[in-house]
Amino acid sequence: MSLQEPYNDSLALGATALGALAALLAVVDVLAQEDTGLPVEDAVVTFAPAVPPPITRDHPVRLRLLMEATVVDLPIDATHTYECWTFGGHVPGPFIRAREGDILDVCFTNRDTSGMPHNIDFHAVTGPGGGTSLLTAESLETKNASFRLLTPGLFIYHCAVEPVGVHIANGMYGMMLVEPKAGLAPVDREFYVLQSEFYTNHASSSTSKLEFDFIAALDERPTHVVFNGRGGALTGPDTLKANVGDDVRIFFGNIGPSLSSAFHVIGTTFDRVYREADLISVPARHIQTTAVPPGGATVVEFKLRVPGNYTLVDHAILRVEKGAVGFINAEGEPLSPDIYSSDEPAVVCAGCKIHP
Repeated sequence: MSLQEPYNDSLALGATALGALAALLAVVDVLAQEDTGLPVEDAVVTFAPAVPPPITRDHPVRLRLLMEATVVDLPIDATHTYECWTFGGHVPGPFIRAREGDILDVCFTNRDTSGMPHNIDFHAVTGPGGGTSLLTAESLETKNASFRLLTPGLFIYHCAVEPVGVHIANGMYGMMLVEPKAGLAPVDREFYVLQSEFYTNHASSSTSKLEFDFIAALDERPTHVVFNGRGGALTGPDTLKANVGDDVRIFFGNIGPSLSSAFHVIGTTFDRVYREADLISVPARHIQTTAVPPGGATVVEFKLRVPGNYTLVDHAILRVEKGAVGFINAEGEPLSPDIYSSDEPAVVCAGCKIHP
């Protein structure tokens, strides 16, 4: 996504603001070229479950990134909405793809008109607070900062204004991939999946809108444990699509703010697991379930060998009842008829949330 484009039609910047931003970025371009001589590029970002295309360049750049804090009412499950604090009008925020050695030029605007400050703690950034002290913006304020991306990996980012857990619990998080200089091996499909929790109660008996429950959050009793910001985000018409024979890579994170995740895909093992998102070491092989702590991430890869639905879960399995379930549907013919077969027809239990 270009820095000149709005993240969401309903949150589009006005023409005047866009003009001012274009002028600001033009100045930043000149200064960036003078400071380092590196070429300047706009960061390509996507919203879950989409992932930006792999980086093909073999050199670092100054990567310009526009981020905005906004407050938006969003669906949290099939029947309820919630006032989310967001990056770019979505929960989770955008997936950012960069390369080891890039300089990330961040232009962050706080469009929360409630008067609350916001900032960004990039786990990929080396320096105090992950950049928070340079990017803390009051309402309608814009802050700019630059960071050299020294370490490859898959990293969480989140708002870190006090109380940090409240800003996270209300939706302010996302992920950044910093590719190693050698790049990543090509695969057929890449997906962005981020697990999180919401702590809610009813605003009133006559509304479907839910509100934040601070006591439940302190007690670590989430009402919702979800993938990509809401229950059902990876089900029904939003089921992830692939073909038999595809090599799939999932960039998986867990923002918490409290619970660890036991990430598992029912119907396959992970051919490769880059534990704790370590993209340099030799990956673990043939793993059934991988642990991801709050504020952590992992990268898993597997081949789809049989057609049908593969179920993404946190294998603390009762969290399925709170929303932590999604699907990848693989279409096509099995790679071999002896992998998965029976003379009897398949039977699925009625109303099953895991095996539709």
